Amino acid sequence: MGLRSHMRTKIKNVVKACDAGNKDAAVAAYKDAVPLIDSMINKGIVTKNKASRHKSRLNKRIKLLAV
Repeated sequence: MGLRSHMRTKIKNVVKACDAGNKDAAVAAYKDAVPLIDSMINKGIVTKNKASRHKSRLNKRIKLLAV
């Protein structure tokens, strides 16, 4: 079904927006990615700690855009 691939794509969308320096797009992509990452926990695709680590690192990248 490609659930893990779908999650990785959402993560990459946030990273691409951050690399482009587009904070609005990055925030929108982050808000789109977080519920999907959380649902992967319930499906057993990723562990709770791995999902938390992904969300934390993405959020950190977005906050660095504000500086």
